[in-house]
Amino acid sequence: MSDEEEDYMSDAFLSKIQDVKPGVSMVRRVKEAMKKEAQQKEKNIKNRQKTYKEQEKESRETALQSSISNENKGFALLQKMGYKAGQGLGKEGAGRVDPIPLNIKTDRGGIGMEEAKKRKAEEELEHYRQKVRAKQQNETKSLEDFRSRVRTEREERKIEGDLRRSQRSCEQLDSQKGITVPREDWYWPKADADDEKDGLKDEEEEEEEEEEEEEIVELTSFDKLQILTSYLRGVHFYCIWCGTTYNDEEDLCSNCPGDTAADHD
Repeated sequence: MSDEEEDYMSDAFLSKIQDVKPGVSMVRRVKEAMKKEAQQKEKNIKNRQKTYKEQEKESRETALQSSISNENKGFALLQKMGYKAGQGLGKEGAGRVDPIPLNIKTDRGGIGMEEAKKRKAEEELEHYRQKVRAKQQNETKSLEDFRSRVRTEREERKIEGDLRRSQRSCEQLDSQKGITVPREDWYWPKADADDEKDGLKDEEEEEEEEEEEEEIVELTSFDKLQILTSYLRGVHFYCIWCGTTYNDEEDLCSNCPGDTAADHD
């Protein structure tokens, strides 16, 4: 190797290279650029001429922050009448101490427009609240109506079941006593044979029966159950809820809780 060629492994060559960490110079340059930009903005703001509105605002704030001097004619008149700086207006000094604040209007709305907008917003808010309350009341009422309807349907099904049970018990007890015809048709459960006989009736007989049924007031299942249980208790000394035939009326009154389903709960 000639003397003119540099040895890349020698200390003389490595000492010429700068020791720079990866990414450090880039971060430093970015920070310096951001700092210069911020300084330039501050310089522009200081050198910028203020607009008329900005100057007016600054002068107004400066005037409001400073108290009224003795040179003011109005203030001089107040002092002649006994007013002292920092004292409230009025004879007793209970009035206003600070000047009336300024409300600078920046929009093009007429006088009272803000109050009208505020009143309208309050009315809309109140209307919305009324709608929410009405909706909640309707939901509560619907839920109560649903529960009441379910409760009524459950009670009606229970009454129908007790009535069928009473009819079967009445037919059985009447048969044991040799009674072949029920006191009322509905005292016993309706048989299939009766349905077939009803289907074979003539049209004239059906019309007559329909007229008679219109004249007779139809009893509800609750009324039939009351009448039939009263018949079973009075004639057979039987209680459908106890499921027991008692010896006599005294035994029935002594051992049976009552003549309704609620008495047996």
